[in-house]
Order: sequence, then C-alpha cells, then structure tokens
Amino acid sequence: MSHKATKLIRFSSLTVMALFSQLSTLSFFLFLILFHHADSQSFIGVNYGQFADNLPPPEATAKLLQSTTIKNVRLYGADPAIIKSLANTGIGIVIGASNGDILALASDPNSATQWINSNVLPFYPSSNITLITVGNEVMSTNDPGLISQLLPAMRNVQRALSSASLGGKVRVSTVHSMSVLAQSDPPSSGSFYPGFQDALRGLLAFQRDNASPFAINPYPFFAYQSDPRPETLAFCLFQPNSGRVDSGTGIKYMNMFDAQVDAVRSALNSLGFKDIEILIAETGWPYQGDSNEVGPSVENARAYNGNLIAHLRSMIGTPLMPGKSVDTYIFALYDENQKPGPASERAFGLFKPDLGMTYDVGLLTSSQTPSTPTAPVTPSPKPTASNWCVPKAGIPEAQLQANLDYACGQGIDCGPIQPGGACFEPNTLASHAAYAMNLYFQTSAKNPWNCDFSQTATLTSTNPSYNACVYPNGST
Repeated sequence: MSHKATKLIRFSSLTVMALFSQLSTLSFFLFLILFHHADSQSFIGVNYGQFADNLPPPEATAKLLQSTTIKNVRLYGADPAIIKSLANTGIGIVIGASNGDILALASDPNSATQWINSNVLPFYPSSNITLITVGNEVMSTNDPGLISQLLPAMRNVQRALSSASLGGKVRVSTVHSMSVLAQSDPPSSGSFYPGFQDALRGLLAFQRDNASPFAINPYPFFAYQSDPRPETLAFCLFQPNSGRVDSGTGIKYMNMFDAQVDAVRSALNSLGFKDIEILIAETGWPYQGDSNEVGPSVENARAYNGNLIAHLRSMIGTPLMPGKSVDTYIFALYDENQKPGPASERAFGLFKPDLGMTYDVGLLTSSQTPSTPTAPVTPSPKPTASNWCVPKAGIPEAQLQANLDYACGQGIDCGPIQPGGACFEPNTLASHAAYAMNLYFQTSAKNPWNCDFSQTATLTSTNPSYNACVYPNGST
C-alpha cells in the first residue's frame, strides 16, 4: 500500500472518531485545564469482598482508602464493622442483600423493614450508604422462582427506605452479569435474552421510577480468554490497536470496555429505557492464574486497570455516552484467598493484606502507603513535566498508524495534524503519530505506561516542537 493511501485511511478513521469526540480548539484547552480536577468528577470505586481469612482490620482499610482517590466502595453484604469504619470519611458505600435474602424480603414487608433497621439506620448518614443491591447476578442463576421474587423484594426494600424517610437518598438496584445479553457484538446490536426481557422490563420500570442505575459486570478479561489473539489483548487493555468498526453505526471502537458498555446501552435502549443510567458494579483483571489460564499477569492487570482509570478520569465516556464517566467499581480491593475456582479468582486484588500495592495504577494520593507494610512496595516513578513522548526509531508504519488511531480515538484534539493545522507538515505518518502520542501522554495521568504504546514509544527530554508546531509538555 502506498503512503498516500495510508494517509487517506488515516484521516478517514479520524473522521469516524469525530462522531465520538468533537472537541474544538477552545474546548480542548478547557479540557486540559479541567483534567487535573477530574478525580472529583469521575467516579472510581472498588469492590471490597470478604471471602478471605487474611484481610486487614476494617479500620486499617478505611485509612488505606482515605489515602487513595477511591471515593466509593461496594460491599457484597452489610458487615457492620466495615460500614462503621467508613463513617465520616465521605466514602460512598454500596451494601448488598444476598440471593438468599430475596425470598424473605419479597414475601414479608416486615423482613425488609428489619433489614433496613439493622443494616442502614444504625449507620446512616455518618456512613454514606448510597445504594442497596438486592441479589447478585440473579438472572444468571436461571432459577425462575428466584427471578420472579427479585422485583417484589426490591419493592419492599424501597418501601422500607421510604418509610424511614430515606427514599431518594438510598437507592435500590440489583447486579447483572453480561450473560443477560443475547447479543453484544457489534455494540449497536446489543439485546437481552428474550427469556429475561419480561422480568427485566419490570425491574427497569421500577428502577426508572426510583432513579436507580442498571448495574452490570463487564469483564474484557473473559472476552480475551474466549479470543486469545494479540490484537484482542491490545483491544481489551486499552492499548494501541486497529480498532473495531460497528457495522451498524460506523463507529470505530478502540477498546473492549467501551464496546461492552455500549452493548448494554443498546440493549436498554431497545427495551425503551434510554433514560436509565448504567453502573459498572465489577470489572477487573487478575495478576496471576493457573498455568493453563490465558491472560493473567501483573503486566496485563496493571495495563487494564491503569488504562481504565485514566479512561474514566478523562471524562471521555463511550461513543454512545460521550462526555461523562460511567460509574465504575474495580474488582477488587484485596485478593479473596478462600474463593473457589481457578487461581485467577484469588488474584484480582489491587492491594495486599499488609496494605502494600500489588502493583501501582496511580490510585494513591501520595507515594507512601498509610502504614508500614512488611514488604514495602515502591510506586513507579512518574516522569517530570519536561518529558515528551515520541515513537522509537524504526517502528513499522502499521504500528505507527495503530498508535495514531488509538491516541486520536481517546478524545484528544488531533486537529493540528489535519490539513491546515500547525503540525500537518511534514505530512508524514511518523510526524503525525509523534504529535498524537505525545498529546495523549500529556493529557493522561503521565504514568510511564501512558507512553508505552506496546513498547513502541519512549520519553525524551528533547523538545520535538518545530516552527509553529508546539508539542505540549504539561506546562505549556
């Protein structure tokens, strides 16, 4: 293929991206100014599971969380010690009624009242309980009796909250797995299994009336395990890739997370619930697994969670829900060493029982852990503001093209490298990719992995700016 043809494809892909991110020059610079305040705007939570015998005391965990940018925690139950430990921290708390509670909650309103009296009223509002999830992945049990009782249980819990004057303050939802979708590829074809649709319509009508979110658990990790090709891994890890075009809309997706979330959006829209918000109740990547498991590694876990956090903080959103961060809970705060199944099930933790980081994804507000761990973990150093991110020498054009498409697909302003822009000349793929890669790095968290691009980029202290083309470095 000639270089001229390559350039034509390049700008065609940028045109597609314009559907997703149309930032004017003025709005882009506003984005740069606001980016440093994105922690307060984006929603990043963590799942706090307890299927373990080596977890630190709740008070130590509360201090750990206060040393991070994590502002929301999801519990699978309603452990009073944990809820109490989070009092007066401002951290939002999701508590859960188990699948085993559903029948009692559905059949007896007094049971729901007692549940609220025991698990909410003693702690609220000092402990900022924001949501109650009734059941976890109930649809996936394929138990008709349990599924039929889910909505009555949620209604009774809502009535109990309203009776306690907490209606509208603490909301009620339930959590689904991605298996409720019959179709998710391409995202615009997203639809629920016909057998679930009647039950879901009732649940969604209730949730719309009470302004509660549709909670679901997308895992690009499992998508990669079912299709373990290198290009799929890059797509799942938010790394440079050629993207995937939705044949129904023409939108090019650059990562699996957005594709999965938009498939859920399409499924909700198809049932007539365009106004219900989506909450990501779980997503994550394991850092180790059994020898026969594809995908678990520290490198992959760091890449997925680190890039996901950067994606959420950017407030880019998804192609179908642009300009806002999807509320997301990362799985998980700690490993749960008593969970059954493959080794990966016990290796999702961001932190160790000694409160040290399993690996650094930029969640700590400082470089120190809140207590002295027995095995200190040193965070990866961040580059200084005088560094620029540029391609390494000798990178093939195909990889440069992928880097360019990826960077411009993340919401940065690639106008300067389009015809008439200050950086359009020289009109070469290498020059355009260098500008876009650096701009992506400068508008990200500026962690080392933000200038990785599948090991095809490097940091330099030499300013690559020329003539009127200025390469930002975080201080310009």
